[in-house]
Amino acid sequence: MQLRAFRVDMGQGGRMKVTIDIDCTPLEARQFFGLPDVQPMQQAVLAEMEKRMLAEMGKFTPENLMQTWFSTGQQGADMFTKLLSGIALKPGEGAKPR
Repeated sequence: MQLRAFRVDMGQGGRMKVTIDIDCTPLEARQFFGLPDVQPMQQAVLAEMEKRMLAEMGKFTPENLMQTWFSTGQQGADMFTKLLSGIALKPGEGAKPR
């Protein structure tokens, strides 16, 4: 932590304006203000999030997605086709009647 600049200005009415620029890292600022070190807690939370995401990632393989989408047979295939055709339409263009 280093003090970079210190300036005192006498403003209107005899008021004093003090400006102090301090160059420090976030860790140094937390230590200076007596705030707790949250880095171990952040690492634990991120590790838990990573573990959960990796555990759930298997549900989003292409095989599982197709199985989920088409599990209802022809009805699921029709819904998927409507989804893709809706994406392919130009903005403002409605679905064409069959």
